[in-house]
Amino acid sequence: MAYIDQLIEQSGQLFDKRTAVLSLWQNIAQNFYPERANFTNEPGVGEEFGAELTTSYPVIARRDLGNAIGSMLRPSSKAWFHIRTPNYDQLDADAKAWLEAATAKMRRTMADRHTQFSRATKEGDHDFATFGQAALQVSRNRDASSVLYRCWHLRDVAWSENGEGRADAVHRRWRPFARELAALFPKTAHASVKTAASKEPYKEVNVRHCIIPADQYAGSLGKVKTPYVSIYYDVDNKTILEEAPSQVQEYLIPRWSTASGSQYAYSPATIAALPDARMLQDMTRVLLEAGEKATNPPMIAVQEAIRSDVSIFAGGITWVDADYDERLGEVLRPMASDKSGMPLGLDMAVSTRGMIAEAFFLNKLSLPQPGQDMTAYEVGQRVQEYIRHAMPLFAPLEEEYNAPLCEATFEVMMQLGKFGAPESVPEQLRGQEITFQFESPLHDAVEREKGQRFLEAQQMLSGAAAIDQNVVDLVDVNVALRDVLGAVGVPAAWTRTKDAVDEIAKKRAAMLQQQQLLASMQQGADVAKTLSDAAGTPAAMGQPTASL
Repeated sequence: MAYIDQLIEQSGQLFDKRTAVLSLWQNIAQNFYPERANFTNEPGVGEEFGAELTTSYPVIARRDLGNAIGSMLRPSSKAWFHIRTPNYDQLDADAKAWLEAATAKMRRTMADRHTQFSRATKEGDHDFATFGQAALQVSRNRDASSVLYRCWHLRDVAWSENGEGRADAVHRRWRPFARELAALFPKTAHASVKTAASKEPYKEVNVRHCIIPADQYAGSLGKVKTPYVSIYYDVDNKTILEEAPSQVQEYLIPRWSTASGSQYAYSPATIAALPDARMLQDMTRVLLEAGEKATNPPMIAVQEAIRSDVSIFAGGITWVDADYDERLGEVLRPMASDKSGMPLGLDMAVSTRGMIAEAFFLNKLSLPQPGQDMTAYEVGQRVQEYIRHAMPLFAPLEEEYNAPLCEATFEVMMQLGKFGAPESVPEQLRGQEITFQFESPLHDAVEREKGQRFLEAQQMLSGAAAIDQNVVDLVDVNVALRDVLGAVGVPAAWTRTKDAVDEIAKKRAAMLQQQQLLASMQQGADVAKTLSDAAGTPAAMGQPTASL
């Protein structure tokens, strides 16, 4: 079997095995993300999203969580990541300066609109919040001048896991126009594609792209030295368009919560809220019908007595038979209906909305505000509660989402030479593992907890010092305060180094010692003067003193 046939068969197996998953994603999207509800059907251009929905609250809850992911973990207003190494504390000034400069270059690259970072991550955030995973790609653009970020529809991406539980082989379906495909691969595009490019330029071609581990590759390149191989191939014409070694897995599959035995994850938010969302849609429909009946009730009319159409709108006239005897009942009257159940229905709808908000962590995204009369211990307990509630959300996002995104960006920028020539890298950094330190509300809360602990220790020491003054020496205040200042985000430029502080302390001690010496000398001089003055008096010289 030709290698192109193997690729088509392997990718086909991966896509076929997730048919049930597509049905679940379609159901979730219809309730929470109608813009993405095209897993099992392709909506027409201009078709209304969510036309079958009766309330927008589940969609709003998903929107708020998706927006919060980006604003809290990747805020554009501050440096949300820092490039580090495992031995960062032992690096010299030049190595740290290089890492700081590299961090700034990465931030500028991500902020560049041509890289489409904001667009890709925004789409990825909402896929992550809704389906528990996203399909992102970090690669070079076609002219190899910068980084390009893309977020692909989960419908078009399938992947497998390796023995370590990581997504390794990723396959993507792609349907470019014939003219686009012929322009991208002018040498390898099939003859029928080139013909269609001139006669039917907007004809779609069934193409797939895969990045697989090198040990799974068996194509014409032979044995490659890079970890991965990137392959573009035309499925319709069974033609390989491009084969190229790759240092990185361009496709990133951040996953929220996984189940054993499946490479596909799920969103704890939508799984928990799906029954409530369905119920809320039905409840809203019933309440809307009940409210409409209450404000515009159905009418009862006597058939032979009505001489015209029933006109119950403002200013309408309904003609009745003049000979009708109204003692038999009104000829046109509202139908009596029981409205006693509406308050209960409204209360149930409010309760269901609260359950959906809780499922989407909307009540746990902000740090609880401390009260005015709270002690440091009570504030610390509130922070601990926030950390416990926010950990299931932020921990996977940093480990599964932000970290791979930054690592792939760093690798691509290194390949493009965006950090300068390889020989410009400081000696201490060569061969070192690059890691990333992230800033997030959870990280801030954990660090700020040190400040609360410092205040608690201060209160404890103040109480114990009233009994024994020696207890104040138990805590090294300089070390503790320096740690707290760094934790609460005080810039390093605001604080002096330990050596500088020690030097100032030595000068202060020397100055205090000199002042004490001068004070002792002055005291001695005063005593000597007093004695001298006393020795010069007549009584001191044995002479009679004058008296009044």
